[in-house]
Amino acid sequence: MAIRSGAAICAGWAATQPCRRRPDVDRSRRLPQLPYLSATFLPQMRSTVRSTSHKNGVQPPEADDEVLLESPSQFRIYKSGRMDRLNEPTVSPPGLDEATGVTSRDVVLDVDTGVSVRLYLPKLRGRPSTKLPVLVFFHGGAFLTGSADDTAYHSYVNALSAAACVLAVSVDYRLAPEHPLPAAYDDSWAALRWAASAQDGWIAEHGDTARLFLAGDSAGANIVHDMLMRAAFNDGSPRVEGAILLHPWFSGNTAIEGEPPAASKITGMLWSYACPGAVGGADDPRMNPLAQGAPALEKLGCVRMLVTAGLADGLAARNRAYYDAVAGSGWRGAAAWLGSEGEGHVFFLGKPSCENAKQLMDRVVAFIAGP
Repeated sequence: MAIRSGAAICAGWAATQPCRRRPDVDRSRRLPQLPYLSATFLPQMRSTVRSTSHKNGVQPPEADDEVLLESPSQFRIYKSGRMDRLNEPTVSPPGLDEATGVTSRDVVLDVDTGVSVRLYLPKLRGRPSTKLPVLVFFHGGAFLTGSADDTAYHSYVNALSAAACVLAVSVDYRLAPEHPLPAAYDDSWAALRWAASAQDGWIAEHGDTARLFLAGDSAGANIVHDMLMRAAFNDGSPRVEGAILLHPWFSGNTAIEGEPPAASKITGMLWSYACPGAVGGADDPRMNPLAQGAPALEKLGCVRMLVTAGLADGLAARNRAYYDAVAGSGWRGAAAWLGSEGEGHVFFLGKPSCENAKQLMDRVVAFIAGP
């Protein structure tokens, strides 16, 4: 459930090598959830090709511990499909945030699955009857790590709620591989519909669901796109005023112009791991909205959209291609773009006080305030 600033997925494959069984790992307990995955695509992870063959497709016992992919200090994925998360969580409890004046609390939506949300109510400045825009936020982490109570996300949503004066709903969806996709999408859709229904007392009293916004970073921004398509095919319900895609995690089987080949390779691998039932690999329309046969972008279920990227991020070209495709699709909404010069993937989480992070926050706040 944690995110640590500076954490990064570096592009390239980890060396495929035997890994000893680790008696210190308790495989019966739920693996700790870790930080957002920063796809800076540095050449620190390397790949080797190992040719193996087994009669009748039967793997020897030691294959269970063969490392397929490793992101240092983040996670280790084995050929068997098992994953170790490698650092301890850093989480923040709900309550009053003295720095921003925002109050938060947790609500469990489904006792059986454990899916929950964290709500954020900003200080109303002596106007308790004020109705606020409702913003549903989805955290990133390649669908493998992250949580709503992660300290970096908690801090970010606190700051966003205060700056934009929105009632925020941060979704704590289930993670792969324990819960492969589409679990995260389904949980997010359930949370979105719950928020839009104003069943909660805070939302009923202080929220204006006619001004409903969606936001997310990385895999969370990918979820935003999926939510917009679901709303479109649900007769436009719930109605979404605006969508904010912060450094969205999209990919494809083939690198596009301006995209490092390693970026496409690694993100495609992670996608296939998180979504073993994907159709077409990384060209599954949920990961590659521009793939042939993907639902038409002109159907997107929102009125306005803001797409952002760190221009030093390996995903920047893919982010820009998505924005260009939306803007040129015939969609009747208004799309806007913001690229942060010299910045990497979700940089604003690790260094929220830097000038580019402040500019990004200002742009998000202005977007929510109106056209």
